[in-house]
Amino acid sequence: MKFVKFKLPLAVAAGLMTAGAIAAEPAPSRIDTSLYDQYAQTGSGLPPVQAAVPQEEAYELRGLPPQEAAQEASAEEGPNRYLETEFLTSRGIKTYGWIAAGIGANNWGSPYNGPITFNDRNWQGQMNQLYLVNEKLVDTSNGLDWGGRIDLLYGTDYIYTTARGWDGFLANQTNGAGVAGSPSWASSKDYGLAIPQMYGELGYGDHVVKFGHFYTIIGYEVVPAIGNFFYTHAYTMQYGEPFTHTGVLDTWTPNDQLTVYAGITNGWDNFSDPINSQAFLNPGYINANSNAAFLGGVSFKNSDQTQALTSTVSSGNEPVFIANSPQNIGNRTIWSNVYTNELNDKWTYVLQNDNGWQFNANTGLETQNQQAGLAQWYGINQYLFYNVSDTVVAGMRFEWFRDNNGYRVFAPIRNYWVGGPNQGLFQGNFFAATWGLNWKPTKNWIIRPELRYDWYAPDDMAAARAGNVLPYGPTLGTANGPGGSEYGQFYGGCDAIWQF
Repeated sequence: MKFVKFKLPLAVAAGLMTAGAIAAEPAPSRIDTSLYDQYAQTGSGLPPVQAAVPQEEAYELRGLPPQEAAQEASAEEGPNRYLETEFLTSRGIKTYGWIAAGIGANNWGSPYNGPITFNDRNWQGQMNQLYLVNEKLVDTSNGLDWGGRIDLLYGTDYIYTTARGWDGFLANQTNGAGVAGSPSWASSKDYGLAIPQMYGELGYGDHVVKFGHFYTIIGYEVVPAIGNFFYTHAYTMQYGEPFTHTGVLDTWTPNDQLTVYAGITNGWDNFSDPINSQAFLNPGYINANSNAAFLGGVSFKNSDQTQALTSTVSSGNEPVFIANSPQNIGNRTIWSNVYTNELNDKWTYVLQNDNGWQFNANTGLETQNQQAGLAQWYGINQYLFYNVSDTVVAGMRFEWFRDNNGYRVFAPIRNYWVGGPNQGLFQGNFFAATWGLNWKPTKNWIIRPELRYDWYAPDDMAAARAGNVLPYGPTLGTANGPGGSEYGQFYGGCDAIWQF
């Protein structure tokens, strides 16, 4: 669920991770990892080798989508792997993982850091991810080959990546708090287990077909901690995009500059929940009994692989959840574009634009002469990364995210799942500026401190103040609603990732 992502109603993405000095060559049929940004480049013009570090000890910091990040992470030149055995590695099976834990706080002293995720608790240490991976990569160099992967995630991040009918309840089921579709494998209020990926693959020639449950290809940021530069996440990722899909996806790589994706899924964060599991107000809607959704896209890169443009889309019918009960069926479409530019051996720039639509949302807050029931969300993210040294990368992120109809953003999400005070209907513009460092003292450790300032500009300031429809600060819990009391928030946090 990226929030039922929450994704009420989790990229191919990237972030920072460690890899070998000379990264393992990807299987020919897989995505070329250079399509995505590399935060740290060498000044020598050579492939991923830090010039100042002996080759046998060198590593690089680079942003990769989760599947390719896994491939690099399992390379011999990468972090020390303590779970691998000769029996498995000789058969091409990699076993590895990481522990990610940290702490963060907001300036208001509110128990929750507003709509910020994944580090959502104020001054409360969180073990965000105890993450385990078993995988076999596809290699079509000798013809037909098979592969697969299973991911286990235990920690406080589990709530963001569950799927209905798998590690989450169905839409017609409720947890102890009476919340439908919520995470179902909780061990406590904050901790639980999710299995965000469990898929097989068949590859031949330029094609690899994935079937099962897997992370989305939409967007830039991802769930795995080793795949992101920042500890916290952008609104775009948390509230505007799916986290996982269940279905079939073909990846076609005809050459080293083009990759094409196409497949059919069960929609957003859904494993086996039928779209008609409850009575709806509009059973006559086109294809109302089908949640089949198209998932696809295309990636281009230039000849020297320093620039890339990736455009992806997911479109299909989704149930609209209001007050824990689906009321309507409507098409939900998300279109995401990510442009990366390795400006030189020090600087990398990333631009992301997302546009989302939900038909028959019936928020009651339609504006700008929109069709009744249509909800929209869209925004622009910009990232700039600077390679300070062989072990330190600096970065900043500036985001504008518009929840045009108060449909996507909720705060705090964790409270929603346990039936606690939470607030939505934030109709307006969210802005966030984040500054951070990634320090890699050894091959197995990454330290990620960051500072962040968020602010919210509601379309109707007077109504937002009167109704306590504000996302930051202490929860008021008045008769007008459980919303916060502030338009802006300053946050600071840090986490550490140990790979094993």
